[in-house]
Amino acid sequence: MPNRVPFNEALLSTVGTPKLTKLLDSSPRSRVWRVRLADRRLVIVKQITDGGDTGADANTRFAREVAGLHLAGRASGPAVAPAVLATDLSSRVMVLEHLDDLGKTDDWMPGYAESLARLHALTGPADTGALPVWSGPTATDAESFLTLARALDVPVPSTVPNELAGLLERLDPTPHHALLHGDPCPGNDLRTADGVRFVDFERASLGNGLIELAYFRTGFPTCWCAMSVTAAPLTEVEDVYRTTWRGLTGKDVPGDLADACAGWLIQGDALVERAHRGTVDQLARVPAEDFEWGYVSARERLVHRLGVVADMTRDHDHLHAVGRLSSDLAGRLLERWPGLRPLPTHEARPWY
Repeated sequence: MPNRVPFNEALLSTVGTPKLTKLLDSSPRSRVWRVRLADRRLVIVKQITDGGDTGADANTRFAREVAGLHLAGRASGPAVAPAVLATDLSSRVMVLEHLDDLGKTDDWMPGYAESLARLHALTGPADTGALPVWSGPTATDAESFLTLARALDVPVPSTVPNELAGLLERLDPTPHHALLHGDPCPGNDLRTADGVRFVDFERASLGNGLIELAYFRTGFPTCWCAMSVTAAPLTEVEDVYRTTWRGLTGKDVPGDLADACAGWLIQGDALVERAHRGTVDQLARVPAEDFEWGYVSARERLVHRLGVVADMTRDHDHLHAVGRLSSDLAGRLLERWPGLRPLPTHEARPWY
């Protein structure tokens, strides 16, 4: 039965006996229950399912999430993730602390940015190997981006290929060891009395925190609910992030935010939900069809990211030509499809 919590004898003895259970909405790759135990405590039970993967892949996702949650559990002061109460590898079940979500608030981003920086600052070089390194854009992505420009009859400046090669080198995650959530989207950030806590660490990795700080500028690229953040709110949240990071590490955030944004731009897989990533060249689809994910289309996501990169690289030492190409590409997309809408603003974020 789908509503039956998969507790074996070991979990029953460790956690207690489930009395009331409620199956919650989740992705096809997991099942999640809110459970009241016999002692009246509330817990969250999450089971990683095959979801189209092989059993080995599901085991890997389970291990990855548990490792990410344990690393996140290092936080001193307010927590940044739920505590892990028990796990069972044989059934890929984890029992987690239940969090009371305070729900909707208009000013949600500063607390999100602070907790994101605190999460990122929890790990360092000694944690190498604890999680996979972040998987960013590749040379294939860069070539797909150039092919898109040619397909739309947008001239490619001669220096762009070299700029993209340099970008890929600078985005190498090897020197960086921040604890990345992997999908810090609305719904995966719960607003509690002690601050924002993140859930769903199935894509946790180690890399440069700017990759996730870039979500504010690039429209939350792994999320179905793409949003734009501009002007004063954007400055505030980036200042909160950088100040929090500096206070915890004693150093400035390493790397270049423009590089991180350009990395999201050239990844076609950042136009589709996880189930469709790695299947086809998504950028190659853009000239022929406009496919939706959530309530925003691929071309609308792409125009937003092109505009962001164009704005950030006007005086950039290493991405100036990429910025000019981005500006021209955005103009061509809007010229061919004038009905493309700007992304909804951050005030329109969904609440669960």
